[in-house]
Amino acid sequence: MRQRRQKNEINVVPYIDVMLVLLVIFMVTSPMMQSGNIEVPSAGHLAAPPVEAAIIEIDKDGKLALKRTASDKAVPLKFTDFSREVKKLIQSDTPILVAADKDISYQKVIDVLEAARGEGVKKISLQTRSGNAGK
Repeated sequence: MRQRRQKNEINVVPYIDVMLVLLVIFMVTSPMMQSGNIEVPSAGHLAAPPVEAAIIEIDKDGKLALKRTASDKAVPLKFTDFSREVKKLIQSDTPILVAADKDISYQKVIDVLEAARGEGVKKISLQTRSGNAGK
């Protein structure tokens, strides 16, 4: 009778299949695992805001203040008086800038932008620092 020889080889095909499946799984799931925290960079060289622009300031606590021109002093503004003041700015065709503190919640800025849009503002800008002034 003839004796059978033993194989001294390992069949690696199933291992390759498993590794390819794992690779695909990691490739698909890795973009979903990135955190949502970003640090918004400052803008490059910017033109100065128009002198006649009204500036709505939002401080760290979420309190609003209004400057009718860039050289005026900021006057505290309640959110309930916001719509009345924005309507005055729209009637006088004054450009509007929103200057928010860099550490403020993004939702508070969006709330102000949405309230302005609800009052009929078509164009509104966000004020930023130029260059690396924020670092």
